[in-house]
Amino acid sequence: MRTYIYVDGFNRYYGALKNTSWRWLDLVALFQNVLQPHHNIVAVKYFTARVSGTPSDPAKPQRQNSYLWALTTHRPEVKLFYGHFLTHTVSMPRAPVTANVQMVAVVKTEEKGSDVNLAAHILNDAWLDRYDCAVVVSNDSDLAEAICLVKRHHPQKRIGLITPGTRSPSRQLSTLVDFRRGIRIGALQNSQLPDPIPGTQLRKPATW
Repeated sequence: MRTYIYVDGFNRYYGALKNTSWRWLDLVALFQNVLQPHHNIVAVKYFTARVSGTPSDPAKPQRQNSYLWALTTHRPEVKLFYGHFLTHTVSMPRAPVTANVQMVAVVKTEEKGSDVNLAAHILNDAWLDRYDCAVVVSNDSDLAEAICLVKRHHPQKRIGLITPGTRSPSRQLSTLVDFRRGIRIGALQNSQLPDPIPGTQLRKPATW
């Protein structure tokens, strides 16, 4: 079965990888471990955004670059698609909220574009008949309409949902898909990229 996998990068990171030692992750190996053998993984489309350094962690961009370069070198079927971060100042109530509400200015950073890009690709690839099965790796209910449209106009195509981490899957997404899977710690442990990447000097960042 021709299978395309659509990964919401930050949903995957915060759901399954943050604060773990399994971030040097081989996505193709992971989905081979999670999915049944009849899935022929043709492509993994990875939707993310470039991170910026912070005063407490200025090396974030270097670690991300190292990982993405290693991943796409070792697994050419992984394709990257970038959104962007939007940072702005907003006014929000101070906690705890009382009758005399005090407002404070906070800096809010949001990742933009990945969900829209993912939705566009899963629809376009269905119309171009690139897959028999699409697997969405996210828990973002904003993707429900795109999945619904694929099922309505291409009822022969199967849609799967992989939920990162231990969170319960989105009810809205769960009602639309043909099957669901989780990502267990054992699958992460058994799906690490080689270090170094064979034939290169690309290595896992020492501070990860």
